[in-house]
Amino acid sequence: MNIGQALETKNLVKRFEGVHALDSLSIAIQPGQVTGIVGPNGSGKTTLINVVTGMLPLDSGTVMVSGVTLRRIVPHEVSRYGLTRTFQDIRLFEQMSVLDNILVVLTERNVFSALFEAHTEYHLKRAEHVLEEVGLKDKRHALARNLSYGQRKLLEIARVLAMEAKVIFLDEPFAGLFPEMVKRVTSIVQALKSRGTTVVLVEHNMEIIRELADYLIVMDSGQLLAAGEPMAVLKRRDVIEAYLGE
Repeated sequence: MNIGQALETKNLVKRFEGVHALDSLSIAIQPGQVTGIVGPNGSGKTTLINVVTGMLPLDSGTVMVSGVTLRRIVPHEVSRYGLTRTFQDIRLFEQMSVLDNILVVLTERNVFSALFEAHTEYHLKRAEHVLEEVGLKDKRHALARNLSYGQRKLLEIARVLAMEAKVIFLDEPFAGLFPEMVKRVTSIVQALKSRGTTVVLVEHNMEIIRELADYLIVMDSGQLLAAGEPMAVLKRRDVIEAYLGE
């Protein structure tokens, strides 16, 4: 692994019933940048995140992170390597308060253990800090299930922030948000970058990609189609044709 890279994949393969969702994919993510990942529906973007974060087993290839080469990734071990993620389909503890949703990830990784672990003053202050950062501090005692769609997205992002990971995968964090929420999530991503956090952003909205991404990776049919400076990549004929042919 190049010592200057936050994460790298080499010849990553994932098949579903013979179909290559990832087809010998090799990419490199630079530290401290916002890397956008785009591509037509079915190009393998979410599959890539699922494999790198252990949600799906890889068939072959390697993932290199934190100086370690991984051929098998277990979900509960991902945080050890400084990785975390959000999901397209929001995953919260619905019956718990907003604050408790944060405290769970700050303490034991197992939700049942976390419920019984004593929360220190540090945990509470850290939880309230991230809730303030995303604009949900006044909702800290509300049940997660009672939040609006946009607030639920913010809470999932807050849980990711609380983990203080080195590399954060955001899987379509802007999808379905009203303009005011888009502005709030944009400012959160910019703040992460300013702190030196590596952000990998899967997104369909090209205006957001142009605004936020320092580097752009385009996937098509599980393969790397193009990579480089966003404005240059988005002008490429093969990239334009991949989208127009969707």
